Amino acid sequence: MSAVEDLRKTIAALRAPGGCPWDQEQTHASLTRCLIDEVSELLDTIDRLDKPHMREELGDVLMQVIFHAQLAEEDGHFNLEDVAREANDKLVRRHPHVFGTGDKLGTADDVIVKWEQIKAQEKKNGPVQTGVFKDLPPRLPALMFAETVWKQIEKKSLPADGIVDVAQVKALGAQLDEATLGKMLFELTAAARAKGLDPEGALRLHATQVMRDVEARLTAATA
Repeated sequence: MSAVEDLRKTIAALRAPGGCPWDQEQTHASLTRCLIDEVSELLDTIDRLDKPHMREELGDVLMQVIFHAQLAEEDGHFNLEDVAREANDKLVRRHPHVFGTGDKLGTADDVIVKWEQIKAQEKKNGPVQTGVFKDLPPRLPALMFAETVWKQIEKKSLPADGIVDVAQVKALGAQLDEATLGKMLFELTAAARAKGLDPEGALRLHATQVMRDVEARLTAATA
């Protein structure tokens, strides 16, 4: 029996009658914070290149994946095998240059282009995208969320001038290096804390408003 199967059976036993009261009470929603915490701890070990600790934190993330698969299996939706099969099928499908008859790709950039082309042809799962912006995970950290919004504005040449002070963005960018950026972000975060403001929430709200304003401008232009 594999170690992964041992872990799956342990989690199933914790959930079963006579198991652990805490584990029996958990739902997909209640485990959300646990998953975020475990991924954050894993990222910390990666930043520090702490390989022994990384192994432990990878195990904690794997535990969360198996726990969610167990909950889904109990409800008759899917199981861990289904999760692994779908992930494997996706990797094979999106790498025809390795597993299929597709042309060999010479660079990582070529691979990304091919990946996006194949992804665009696949059946979409989840909510139907209705706007010009790519759907983003709602729990994406606000900094990553804002960065991705701006990346899409640049990539698609969306009309953001006046909604975003583009000249100011370029002027700030010319002055920045990693140390300066870190200092500015820290000081802004500290100032927000002193003022009783939530910097994470404020940035998320502003980035969301930028998306809405750009989409409204596009809608008005085509009306």
